[in-house]
Order: sequence, then structure tokens, then C-alpha cells
Amino acid sequence: MAKRNNGYNTKRLATCAMLAALGVVMLYAGALIEIVDISMAVIASLLCVVAVIEYGGGAPWMIYGVTALLSLLLLPNKTPAALYTLFFGFYPILKEKFEKRPKVLCWVLKELTFNASLVLMGIASVYLMLGENNALVNPLFIGIVVVLCEAVFVLYDIALTRLISFYLITLRKRFKF
Repeated sequence: MAKRNNGYNTKRLATCAMLAALGVVMLYAGALIEIVDISMAVIASLLCVVAVIEYGGGAPWMIYGVTALLSLLLLPNKTPAALYTLFFGFYPILKEKFEKRPKVLCWVLKELTFNASLVLMGIASVYLMLGENNALVNPLFIGIVVVLCEAVFVLYDIALTRLISFYLITLRKRFKF
């Protein structure tokens, strides 16, 4: 029977727990200071990037799940938790899988993922927060929002790629996971 490396598993579990806790704290800060709610959801998603690079496998999914669940339960303002849960938390994990594919297929998968998340966020915001008889349910307004969201998504993806490169080149050797 092969000897298990319990020290490594313990360190991995502790690191993942700390990353999830830090994610909840960041999302909580976004809930308290509403002007940074989207920013904190994005920053919290970077913790999943660290787990993808350092541990892979199920570790990033566990961080995503724990952070999403705890933030949905604990945050007074659910907007950062919803943004994290419906897109920003899992996208960096899927991004790594998508980028192993040919470039065109990669972008098709990214766009499909983003648009599915955008539809879910739209449905949630209209029916859970705004109500059906809201003036924001205007096709022109929705079209403008979708176009702007698409542009921001492309910028987010490019920025995320650059942050991943920065982590790999500069920060990784400092953290010593």
C-alpha cells in the first residue's frame, strides 16, 4: 500500500480553507461598500485562479462552492455573492479548461458561458429584485446593457489572462505553495 503524503494534504486543505475564507471576506467588503461589489467579486475570483494553478483538480471547485454558499448565507447585500456565484467564481476555473482548446473554439465556449450566466443574472435581477413591471425591462435598454457587458467581458478575460501571467512570473515563487 502506498504511503500517503498527509502533510501535503493537510497543507492543501488548510490553504484552500483560507482562500475560501478570504473570498467570503472580500465579498463581505463588497456587500458593505456597495460601490465595490463587482470589483470584490472579481478579486475574490482570483483566489480560484491560485487554486487552479497550485492544486488543480477539485480544489478550485471546493473553494468556489464554499465561498459561494457562505457568501449567499452570510452577506447582508447579496449582489456580490450573486455575481460571484453566477459567473466570477467559476469562470476562472473553466477558463483554464477552455484555453486548452483551439482559439476559435476557446472563445466560443467562453462566450457561451458568459452569455448563459448573463441570462441567468438578468432573469434573477428582473424576477427576484426588480419585479416584472419595471421600466428597465425595455428591449432597447437590455440590448445596450448586453453590448456593454460583452465588451466588459472581453476586457475582463484579457485582464484575467494578464493577471495569471503576472502571478506565474512574479508572485508564485514568493508564495511557495
